[in-house]
Amino acid sequence: MSVDPFEPMAVGAVALGTDPVPDEACLAGTPRTGSVDLATVGGAVVGIWEMTAGAMRDIEVDEVFVVISGRATVELVESGRVVSTIEIVPGTLCRLDAGMQTRWHVTETLRKVYIVVDADGTS
Repeated sequence: MSVDPFEPMAVGAVALGTDPVPDEACLAGTPRTGSVDLATVGGAVVGIWEMTAGAMRDIEVDEVFVVISGRATVELVESGRVVSTIEIVPGTLCRLDAGMQTRWHVTETLRKVYIVVDADGTS
C-alpha cells in the first residue's frame, strides 16, 4: 500500500492484518500487532501501526508517532527498572530514540501513524 502525492487517506479506515505478539515479547493478555508502510519521504518511512489490548515489551528505533485512536500506558525501562511512564491517547505525539526499552500496556486498541528513519539515516 502506498500514499500518492496529494491523495488524502483515512488512516483509521486502513485495514491492517495483525499477528500475535511473540511469546518472548508478550507481558499480558494476547495482544496482536500489525503495520503497513505507506510512503518514503526524504529517507523516512511513514506508516500505520496497531496493537490490540494487552501488554508487550519492545526495543525501539528512532521514531516519531501520533496516536490516531486507542489508549495505552508506555513505560521506559532502564536496567530492568521503570524510570518513566506516559499515557498516550488520540492526538498524542511522541518521540522514541533507538535502543529505548519500553513496555506497552494497551487498554483500547491503539493505532498510530509513525515516521521512522534507520540509525544509518536510510529507511
